[in-house]
Amino acid sequence: MKNFLKLTIFLVALFSLFSCREDLISKTKTATLRGVVTAKESGTPLSNVRITTSPITEAVTTDASGTFEIKDIPLGDYSLKAEADGYVTKAMGISIKTEGQISSVAIELLDDKTLNSSPAIPDLITPANNTVDQPLSINFSWNCSDPDTKDILKYTLILKNSSNTDVIEINDIKEKNYEVKNLKYGTTYFWQVIVNDGVNTPVYSVSNKFTTSNSPLNRLHYVQNNNGKLTLVSNNLENNNLFTLKENAWRPRKNNSANLIAYLKSVAGDIHIFTSKLDGSAEFQVTKIPIGGFNSKELDYSWNQGGTQLIYGSFDKLYKINKDGTGTTLIYTAPVGEFITECDWSYDEAKIAVKTNNINGYNSNIRILDMVGNVLTTIVNNSIGAVGGINFSVDGKKFIFCQDVSNYQDSSYRQLDTRIFLYEFTTSTLTDLSDLSKKTLGTNDLDPRFSPNNAEIIFTNTSNDGISPKNIQKISLDLSLQNLQRTTLFTNAEMPDWQ
Repeated sequence: MKNFLKLTIFLVALFSLFSCREDLISKTKTATLRGVVTAKESGTPLSNVRITTSPITEAVTTDASGTFEIKDIPLGDYSLKAEADGYVTKAMGISIKTEGQISSVAIELLDDKTLNSSPAIPDLITPANNTVDQPLSINFSWNCSDPDTKDILKYTLILKNSSNTDVIEINDIKEKNYEVKNLKYGTTYFWQVIVNDGVNTPVYSVSNKFTTSNSPLNRLHYVQNNNGKLTLVSNNLENNNLFTLKENAWRPRKNNSANLIAYLKSVAGDIHIFTSKLDGSAEFQVTKIPIGGFNSKELDYSWNQGGTQLIYGSFDKLYKINKDGTGTTLIYTAPVGEFITECDWSYDEAKIAVKTNNINGYNSNIRILDMVGNVLTTIVNNSIGAVGGINFSVDGKKFIFCQDVSNYQDSSYRQLDTRIFLYEFTTSTLTDLSDLSKKTLGTNDLDPRFSPNNAEIIFTNTSNDGISPKNIQKISLDLSLQNLQRTTLFTNAEMPDWQ
């Protein structure tokens, strides 16, 4: 009986204990937590932010408006954590004290780029500071590092010079080097590199300086046709020192005595002779009366050997002018109906050659004049085909020109079989150099010029279709003038000059 009584008391006590625990659980007090998450810098609501608490309750994510809600969160103190890709994780303390309360919280997340470090200051390598005699094409190089290895660095190269206020700026360079071409001779440049990691403020290097070499020693000048734009360039025989002098300029004529290069340019619809230094600087318009003829690209003029004067044709008139633009003097007037398109001045300054033609460029004449305009010799008389490219040899005993032996004429001045001829003054004989050097069938040889030592002839060769590229070739002469060899010097090149 005693044992039964003890068992009964134990069961009653155990039932009472469970009843009390169930009453405690059912009476746990809760509330609701609501919040909004935004970007600290812009205030933009952030979606898909993961919200968790410690102690652990329900984990939620923010919606498109940046809001979240945790329902039935027990009262108490919590650490609330907000996590999102691209942002710095943030933890904050909150306290839920009142049952049934709706607590609100605002969370601002920092873009994790705010923890990004700036790149190092670029270290300039080449060209080294204060170097001189630098080429006109330079591969600039530098070093730069970034502690944030995932950053994509982009560079800006800035070039200034001591001559003017021009600034060369190349942006969005991805490598640690960049080649700049066609710098100016004899010029001091200042260069600097800016690095940008796309996050922080751009970082500037120091500014270094260098000086390019003096004027080029190139003896060959010619014209390139770049998509219809005539560009005057210089080069050497090895074709490894190409230098651009001028754009929209043609028919170069260098004079060693004056140390200047002359060329033609269009000014307000007229063609004029200009000069500049050999690096293209100090441009000067020589002529006041324009140079004129039937076709601007066929016009030619000449220096005297001393480099003090030039001669040129203006329709039917031949003028002489000082290189400083003074002293314009009429030398010769062509017969009625003739235009003076080309002229050349002998090395001894005693004779002038003129080529005249009609308004269409045909019915050409080549006459040799003295310095007062008297006709001494007529080499070509009323040629049906096109004629041009007149040039005295250095000793004045020979003369070259080109002539279209097909005698073809049309409104576009197309030539079909233009050849180079060598004229001997002492014997009045003509030699077909194009034939002896085996000119390719269907091509024209144009604008011939003697080399400075008379041993070679430089000229333009091109297809007679009138649209193909032009190339500059040379013919090496010998005493026998037999089996002459021709060599291509430059492609996409015309109007050569060799001094």
